[in-house]
Amino acid sequence: MNKVALKMLFGDPTKCLGLVFGVAFASLLIMQQSSIFVGIMSRTSSIIYDAQEVNIWVMDPSVQYVDANRPMRDTELSRIRGADGVAWAAPFFKANTGVRSRTGNLQTAQIIGVDEATYIGAPRRMVLGSIDNLRCPDAIMIDRTGYKLLFPDTPLELGAEFEINDRRAVVAAIVENSAAFTSNITIYTTYSRAVAYTNNGRTQLSFVVARARAGLSPESVARAIEERTGLKARSSDEFRWDTIKYILANTGIPISFGAVVTLGVIVGVVVAGLTFNMFVAENIKQFAALKAIGVTNMTILRMVLVQAGVVGFIGYSLGLGIVARFFDTVPKHATGLRGFYLPWQVAAGMAALTVVIMLIASSLSLRRVMTVDPAVVFRG
Repeated sequence: MNKVALKMLFGDPTKCLGLVFGVAFASLLIMQQSSIFVGIMSRTSSIIYDAQEVNIWVMDPSVQYVDANRPMRDTELSRIRGADGVAWAAPFFKANTGVRSRTGNLQTAQIIGVDEATYIGAPRRMVLGSIDNLRCPDAIMIDRTGYKLLFPDTPLELGAEFEINDRRAVVAAIVENSAAFTSNITIYTTYSRAVAYTNNGRTQLSFVVARARAGLSPESVARAIEERTGLKARSSDEFRWDTIKYILANTGIPISFGAVVTLGVIVGVVVAGLTFNMFVAENIKQFAALKAIGVTNMTILRMVLVQAGVVGFIGYSLGLGIVARFFDTVPKHATGLRGFYLPWQVAAGMAALTVVIMLIASSLSLRRVMTVDPAVVFRG
């Protein structure tokens, strides 16, 4: 009977295409927007992610997320180093500042200052140059995307000069980093040089980054630091989630993307449901004829579910293919989507949601099929 069900489905190409289009559009919309949402949330904690050696972040107790910091005194660094379970600790500076190229191109950049001896907190994926080049006078590292924004139509090269708050900066290395949430340009330099570039006052220490000793959990060492210093200490995972939760609670991002995803579900259910209902209405006599020759309601139910399953599979596959192609090509050319991708969790979740959409859509017409009178086939 499954072959009969498929012949009925593909025998009406218009209705079949309408069903497939509804599911494909819903899948595409939901997966694309969900993936962008995940990408944006990942950007909020990109600095934490790039500091691979670090598993503890220490900050002022009032700090709620990574992009809002209250500077601490430099003397806090030695107190943190003396806490139980701390293998090492290093200073970390973060601020936003204006940068200008020699041609007058003005941009806003995020400047990161790291420990002069260890460079802990800086990304290690080099495009050009070496991190050791930061020992040179006025040396900075800049991310590849930021370089292209600051020096458009210029090939990647070392030695390019620009200004940070009217101070000379020289590109000593170009790095590949994770895209940031607040700025398209990220500059890395030594802690003391970053402080000199920004001159924010007497207290400059944005964070202290540290690592727990082998065999100890970052969470337990973070609690030990809090008890010793009175500062706020979080493991990298805890700080990452603190940042994401803050953005979710204090911005309109989740509402905006949630509305689009909800719209995608509604479109899928409505389009598929109405089209499926029309399909069943036009084939009601065929279902009645099957009943007249002894086909049971359970068999007919199975036929309808087979039709819904085939439509859902084709529609979902089309949507998945388009979204996968989108994230495979567009982020390579669009700076605003750099680093965005299709998470497998989103694809798997959409597969489950497609099943739900098709069950709802098919249920709208099942009652008519189940209650159809076999005698209708013999009526005019």
